[in-house]
Amino acid sequence: MKPIIAITAGDTNGIGYEVIIKALLNGYMFEVMRPVIYGNAAVAKQHIHTLGEEYRNINWNMIDTPEQAKDGRLNMITCYTDNLPVELGKNTEESNKAAKASLDRACRDLKEGKVQALVTAPINKEALGGGHTEFLTEYFKLEIEDLKFGSLMMLCSGNLRVALVCNHVALADIPAQITEERILAKLTILNNSLKRDFAIEKPRIAVLALNPHAGDAGLLGKEEQEIIVPAIEKAKTQGIWAFGPYAADGFFGSGHYDHFDAVLAMYHDQGLIPFKTLDMSGVNYTAGLSIVRTSPDHGTGYDIAGKNIADESSMRNAIYMALDVLRTRAEYDELRANPLPFIERPESEGKPRREFIDFKTTKYDENK
Repeated sequence: MKPIIAITAGDTNGIGYEVIIKALLNGYMFEVMRPVIYGNAAVAKQHIHTLGEEYRNINWNMIDTPEQAKDGRLNMITCYTDNLPVELGKNTEESNKAAKASLDRACRDLKEGKVQALVTAPINKEALGGGHTEFLTEYFKLEIEDLKFGSLMMLCSGNLRVALVCNHVALADIPAQITEERILAKLTILNNSLKRDFAIEKPRIAVLALNPHAGDAGLLGKEEQEIIVPAIEKAKTQGIWAFGPYAADGFFGSGHYDHFDAVLAMYHDQGLIPFKTLDMSGVNYTAGLSIVRTSPDHGTGYDIAGKNIADESSMRNAIYMALDVLRTRAEYDELRANPLPFIERPESEGKPRREFIDFKTTKYDENK
């Protein structure tokens, strides 16, 4: 059976419906999955009117549960009323409530195992009182990898992966959250995700500094010497290949990121500004959760909503990445299921039969 992928419509006044429709109808999506959009067909129709002629005759397959989803169709579950006002380019209370209703229903189906992965279209953070990452971490908190520090926000594009120690945190509050314990926890989640979700057997992780010039030996800040370096050293004792801390400007400017499987940045803009400068079609991935969740790496796009100029590449990449992670996780878990037990042999039983033999000094005995 093709996996069922839940796709939330996001902000009804943004570009969510536009990038979803464009992504699904241009490509080979239906050959590898069954999409279920959580939104409203009447609201979607208003967005379709702003698109080209090739999108005007969409025939929705309206369903009540994901199990009813059909191959090769745009399946939709209704999450809010037909008369929801659509005010393109505006943040409204109605659009926030609709976005929350869509996400709530999709998360419920995901927790119950009715869908296999979640792809979220952009929302205004007022809808959730924060971002998707924080909401999902709280929603699935009993199943996350690290109960204290939660999940990990990671932006991905090809071999470039940038994860964050602090997600949506005011700059003034960041230094207080840069602790050895938090950095070590994020490194652990990142290392495990690179292995299980991205099939990287021995990941190399670069850790960025907090201060300019990596603190200049304490002249510009002591966080590197007192917090970040000890966290990296402790990570190494746990088998994590972590390196740094590196000054962020030179690290990205010189292309040094090409030598690593992932980068751990200290805060949001430190990691996301260079990432989005390099690629605006990347994917936002939430690591450390029991479920698979991806999202395009852009926002609601209020300034271009309804103009038929939104690029669907990031949404398409988010859907494909959700499918890739599902497959990689399944392979990883299968290979490690029911491993043979390791039995240490007592010295009294002698050495194992497979031992090194020096044929220059040992006489060959065909009976052995």
